[in-house]
Amino acid sequence: MINCKTFETFDPALVPSPCFVVDEVAVENNLRILQHLQQASGAKVLLALKAFSMFSMAPLFDRYLQGTCASGLHEARLGDSEFGGEVHTFCAAYKEEELQEIVQISDHVVVGALGQWQRFQPLIEQAKLQRPELQFGLRINPQHSEGTTPIYDPCAPGSRLGIPKSEFAGHDLKGISGLHFHTLCEQDFAPLDRTLAVVEEQFGELLHKMEWVNFGGGHHITREGYPVDALIKRIVEFQEKYSVQVYLEPGEAAVLHSGVLVSEVLDLTCNKMALAILDTSATCHMPDTLEMPYRADILGAGEQGEKAFDYRLGGQTCLAGDVMGDYSFDQPLQIGQRLIFDDMAHYTMVKTMTFNGVPLPAIAIWNPDTDQLKGVVEFGYNDFKQPLS
Repeated sequence: MINCKTFETFDPALVPSPCFVVDEVAVENNLRILQHLQQASGAKVLLALKAFSMFSMAPLFDRYLQGTCASGLHEARLGDSEFGGEVHTFCAAYKEEELQEIVQISDHVVVGALGQWQRFQPLIEQAKLQRPELQFGLRINPQHSEGTTPIYDPCAPGSRLGIPKSEFAGHDLKGISGLHFHTLCEQDFAPLDRTLAVVEEQFGELLHKMEWVNFGGGHHITREGYPVDALIKRIVEFQEKYSVQVYLEPGEAAVLHSGVLVSEVLDLTCNKMALAILDTSATCHMPDTLEMPYRADILGAGEQGEKAFDYRLGGQTCLAGDVMGDYSFDQPLQIGQRLIFDDMAHYTMVKTMTFNGVPLPAIAIWNPDTDQLKGVVEFGYNDFKQPLS
């Protein structure tokens, strides 16, 4: 099923190939839903930069959301320098020299281990003297798994992400004003509701001592059919019960169904089946298709055997597994033909790499209401060379 339906009228020949194209109207529609959530519940919503860091669209996000959340120094710098609002930073472990800068540019700093909290006390105390408004929190691990993909399950046994309840005994939490947890991945309200029940059971005594609680990300709030009213009700109840400010940090939900990846057929060949080699790469440009794994939809294509002409699509790299999947088309593919991969705004641009010297896709913004197309950036040889210097 095609999700980015506005792109059915988009002419892929208007952009270089490969190219990520983001529909700014679709993004704004998502942001309106998140804004409604904030207004109705009192929660604050942050953009998870790990999912989408396209700072050329920062002015749009700033109109609707309360800030950004970062997973380390560089994302914190981006949130501070390019986006407005609050900056919240969490990292599984901090380098001291990086934490020295993070505490200067973040509003909330979340620590993932009690040992780090104790070890960095001199730095933390100095930062609080310089910036009394700076808040510190701990990431908890309720050891309650809701994810179905092990690589994306932060509560799997042995996870390094968050502190289990058993580790809190005997520790002084003076200076901690909030708790953070994250259990979801592309999920509905019910898994969050179950998670909250576990969090309240395990950490209820601590919750009453906190000023804020961050529900993390993975909430598919903008997906059609998501029970937003149920989420609003649960947030309101939670905030009233514990007298805390609730934060959420969706990434994918902010840009769900809003972007595509344009690619071009470079060659057609055969090895027991028809093969098409594209100028894009699953490995370099859409790695989640291999990690989850999942098969990205293509506008106008069907499942293998669904339409008249079957092809296996692969990338330019020498990696044998650089394959997007098996697809079918109404007509035979042609060299030079453009293909459009669906729903490619989230966890793509932030994960691209230049393995094998494969060029990075260009980035563009499109407004389907006005048909205005804006090229944001194109990449070249120096973008491959510089990290190798």
